[in-house]
Amino acid sequence: MCDHCNRREFLGTSALGTMFLASFSSLAKAEDVPPKPKRKARICVIFAGNPGPADRGWNMDAQQMATAQAHLQELERKLGNIELVIGQARNPEETAALLEETGPRCPVLILNMHIGALLRMVEPVRKGGHPTVVFSLPASGHDWMYPPRWQREGDRITLLASSDWNELERALRLLRVPPLMEQSRILLFPPARGTPPACSPEQVKAKFGCEVVAIEQQRFDEMLNQTPEEAVREEMARWVHNAKAIIEPTEEDIRKAARVSIALQKLMDDEQADALAVGTCMGWLPRGFPCLGFARLRDRGQPAACEGDMDSLLTMLLMEHAFNIAGFQGNATFDTAKNALWTAHCTAPLKMYGPDGPEAPYLLRGHSEVGGSGCVPEVQYPLGQVVTRTKLINLDTLLVSTGEIIEVPEKSVRACRSQIVTRVKDAAKMVFNWGGGVLDGDMMTLLHRVVFFGDHVQSLYHLAHIMQLKVVEEG
Repeated sequence: MCDHCNRREFLGTSALGTMFLASFSSLAKAEDVPPKPKRKARICVIFAGNPGPADRGWNMDAQQMATAQAHLQELERKLGNIELVIGQARNPEETAALLEETGPRCPVLILNMHIGALLRMVEPVRKGGHPTVVFSLPASGHDWMYPPRWQREGDRITLLASSDWNELERALRLLRVPPLMEQSRILLFPPARGTPPACSPEQVKAKFGCEVVAIEQQRFDEMLNQTPEEAVREEMARWVHNAKAIIEPTEEDIRKAARVSIALQKLMDDEQADALAVGTCMGWLPRGFPCLGFARLRDRGQPAACEGDMDSLLTMLLMEHAFNIAGFQGNATFDTAKNALWTAHCTAPLKMYGPDGPEAPYLLRGHSEVGGSGCVPEVQYPLGQVVTRTKLINLDTLLVSTGEIIEVPEKSVRACRSQIVTRVKDAAKMVFNWGGGVLDGDMMTLLHRVVFFGDHVQSLYHLAHIMQLKVVEEG
């Protein structure tokens, strides 16, 4: 056993943890897999058919088409990391030409403009297996009936049947996820943990295109030793100045944690990485806990998972690419007397609404499971906030539920430091449906979920349709 180990480190030194470590024996080192240039997600936008008259028929009229085009141009500017290739298609040949112009495996947004238009042009999209969203205004035709049927036949397609032009933003946010995942770079301090498929770099690459590369502890320790003292002092000052109170941590505890935070940020910048998982974090007390660093990264739009939890990390990466929001990865425990589910962990983002959002208040605390040593944030999230609790498991299933924050301690006294208590639909039922009958594994794999602000369940269903995932509701 390593110094400072506790129950959550057990699998890292047990036979099962050794098995997962062995599965990464062939994992490429970061220096052997150089970063690739990042590019925008190219999305093919197709207006199916021609607009019709404004006063009759089942169709989109010319003014509605112009409104849609204006929204699309504004969204391309707003979202920033997408590039739209926009055109019209009335037959398979015109569709194929637009797909070729956009690029292989490109996501597709189709706006149906009159009866039968979708049916006449969609064949190349279906045949090519493109992730697809069909947007259908009311009375713009009867083609809305077909995408759900094609989805059940195995197509990567979903439908937004709505008069709300804001649904175009949802469509583009979801469609950019597959190409952004394909170019994502994940750093891992082995061992990885979680479901076996998520712990396989080859399977992660095959499913999503992400590159998972290993970081050697020795390399990071050298970076720690080279971290500029001025940057460490600035990081310390930032955390101390904004904290409501400092409870257990000493100045040295804060300095160590701040040094790790700066070094982790430099590592991510040097490697041009999008996400980070640390499988050895519970043994980091002598060098400084990474919890402040995890919060810093998440607040900057770079998911970071503790305990090497690859399922939680991939969940955060999906949600970051789609909605630019941070996730609170944590342990679960129930209180059926209050119809409530707790989530608690010793690291949590301050900016749950994303990098441009407000910071939540926090205390600086010692880690609760190593005798109060070290420095971690105890983040206090707002009461009344609706949340989505989810986790991608086995690379093929999203576990989802919703809740509302009803309690947040002024100062936690047990469990992990950052805590929320959420009212759920039926806590007693949820206890027995934890994992939805599809999740197995060690205690950590069963326990962790990731919390996001807002109700994203319907969006997750749409995302699942275009990425060929299953959705299981735990609530």
